[in-house]
Amino acid sequence: MEDFREERILLEPVSPTGEFLNNSVLSVSILAVLEIEIPITIDISQATSLVCGVLLPINPRFSSIMVEDSNGNKKWQNVEVKFEDHLNFPNFPFGLSPESYDKYLDEYLSKMATAKFPQNKPLWEIHIVKYPTSKAAGNIIFKFHHALGDGYSLMGALLSSLQRAENPSLPLTFPTCQSSKLKRNRSIIHRLPQIFSSILYTIPDFGWSLIKSNFLKDDQSPIRSGNYVGVEFQPTILTTTTFSLDQVKLIKNKLVATINDVICGIIFFGARLYMQEINEESTNSNCTAIVLLNTRMFMDYASVNEMMKPDSKTPWGNRFAFLHIPIPKFRNDQFSNPLDIVRYAQKVIGRKRKSLSVYLNGRLLEMVKKFKGYEAAAELMYNTVTNASMVISNMIGPVEQMALANHPVKGLYFSLGGTPEDLNISIVSYMGKLSVTFGTKEGHIDLQKFKSCIEQAFDTIFKAAQNS
Repeated sequence: MEDFREERILLEPVSPTGEFLNNSVLSVSILAVLEIEIPITIDISQATSLVCGVLLPINPRFSSIMVEDSNGNKKWQNVEVKFEDHLNFPNFPFGLSPESYDKYLDEYLSKMATAKFPQNKPLWEIHIVKYPTSKAAGNIIFKFHHALGDGYSLMGALLSSLQRAENPSLPLTFPTCQSSKLKRNRSIIHRLPQIFSSILYTIPDFGWSLIKSNFLKDDQSPIRSGNYVGVEFQPTILTTTTFSLDQVKLIKNKLVATINDVICGIIFFGARLYMQEINEESTNSNCTAIVLLNTRMFMDYASVNEMMKPDSKTPWGNRFAFLHIPIPKFRNDQFSNPLDIVRYAQKVIGRKRKSLSVYLNGRLLEMVKKFKGYEAAAELMYNTVTNASMVISNMIGPVEQMALANHPVKGLYFSLGGTPEDLNISIVSYMGKLSVTFGTKEGHIDLQKFKSCIEQAFDTIFKAAQNS
């Protein structure tokens, strides 16, 4: 423990994205929830040992705070970690039913999602909820500030604390991204058409991103209120549904698409079904989804040691970009075949991924920060998400069951906290299932009805794929 309490000088500068995500305009966090299969027996001393021995050595940022130097630039500074400030064991009433504890857990997560991190201590927390819900015998919640790293980095950190449940000596495995490997092996001649299409798509895509981020707002609709004054501090409601990964893969294989294409198509279809149910005229309103894209060259998870290397192909930090994807409208029987919505998502996302606008959007944020300051850059990010109707992010989880301190993990889901948009949707795969979490501000979206529409969209698309 002494290694983490010695005096150290300022660490590396905070990245531009880290500054954008932690200031007076934005303060974004990631919540990862582990649903535990057996009653939790971890106490404060065991949790402290786990954090000290596993979490803190992963990255110096877990024992650092943000400070400003004499030039106003933010840097990471090492501090003493007081574990009692980071480990939480909530107290709920004793002897209630699992369904009653569902409500207590939901309320607890809602408060966690909106609470800002104090800036005088490292930006992470662990909450150990020992009460049984209808889904699990207990829950362990990790809350990380997004300035520490993106979902890829923090998933890597989380997995460093976990073992393979049936055999801890074996590593956890993940679905591989074979398409990325194939592309890396192609010669420059074979890639020429891709290079030309990238140049061709860049100007309209970057121009569209600029317009959407700065001027053009989505229409008000059942999924977008249009009122964002202080909305990031309003109570957040979360609900989760799960889909069979094998069924998603069946759709994927029938359409020669990606899992990301399929899940985006399902979300677009379900969102329009919900809008149609609430207000039929809104099905043709202008709506946009912000799809978060991991920009690392390699998509498979690397070890944390590999992430921390200066020349790593899978570096630690925030390496993501925004894709503006228009949500298709229901008009003139354009999508009478529900599979066409997945094909639409595949076409648009594939085209935008080829564009250099993803890179240019990142450079634009850096230029705004350089000339106008990080709060102006944060304002641009704020406008980007509030001008759209939803934010979609996804991560890949392990194939096998994992365990934390000999406690098997039954389920896994995550969500964003402190964000201003009306609707954020987070997807993670784990043990043959896709967990989809919907987060919204209280009082605008009927989240249970929205979830039902997403499930209806999945069933419709799956049946269409079976019969095609």
